Amino acid sequence: MDYENLLDTAMEAARKAGQKAMELLNNVSFSLKNQVEIVTQADPLCQAIIIDCIRSRYPKHGILAEEGPNEGLLLEPPTDGSDIWWIIDPIDGTNNYAHNLKCFCVSIAVFQDGSPVVAVSYDPCTNSIWTASKEVATCLNGNAVTVGNEPVGRFSSFGIDSHFDPATEPAMHQMQRLTRARLLGTTALHQAYVASGGMIGAFTVSARLWDIAAGCLLVQQAGGVVKTLDGKQLFPIDIKNYKAERFRLLSTNQKSYPEIAKIFETTASQMSLI
Repeated sequence: MDYENLLDTAMEAARKAGQKAMELLNNVSFSLKNQVEIVTQADPLCQAIIIDCIRSRYPKHGILAEEGPNEGLLLEPPTDGSDIWWIIDPIDGTNNYAHNLKCFCVSIAVFQDGSPVVAVSYDPCTNSIWTASKEVATCLNGNAVTVGNEPVGRFSSFGIDSHFDPATEPAMHQMQRLTRARLLGTTALHQAYVASGGMIGAFTVSARLWDIAAGCLLVQQAGGVVKTLDGKQLFPIDIKNYKAERFRLLSTNQKSYPEIAKIFETTASQMSLI
């Protein structure tokens, strides 16, 4: 597989979509999707830009994207007999975007046989682009980055989820006591900052595949750990049969993972919810 060209395509698509999102930022209107999620007029427009860019070069690859018909996901299987999918989140952090909070990103990944092989997360507000492939380590604006070795401590930052889950509330409170908790409102950017060492880790209890598809590879290719809250590997995933299930996930550096994982595994098992 030509990872370089796949990555170039993902970067181009992300930048174009990010530019459109910025153009529309000051005139955003939004509505509720399925009565539980916000969607703006920019989401489908940005998604269409990404898909057009992909289809111009890879017309037979599969597409899984957040904005589909009837308020559902978009699922277009590969037509070439391969198991190559593009996983797209046109605007991760839509609630921020809808309220003119400049903290959101475009997230694009390529999966082969159920696992990520190419990843791009682009923050158009700061013009920051995180990239990785199965053959290339994670980069931020073209410069190699790593998750680092910062341990759990009162000066370390840890990303917490904006969605409430009683099962992880004790663990979240403990991490708030032990670290400088950060809540950016975008799972993709949490993982990007873990990959480049800005955060020692982040957790989510509500992410769908498009929220984490790129970020997981960014963290892994930067030397980090990505596992479910009960310590299992997430990939491979059967994308063709994916029904927008949510994931409970930890992304951390190697140094902090044992301590953080123990905190989340203990509290979750005590409540018998994992």
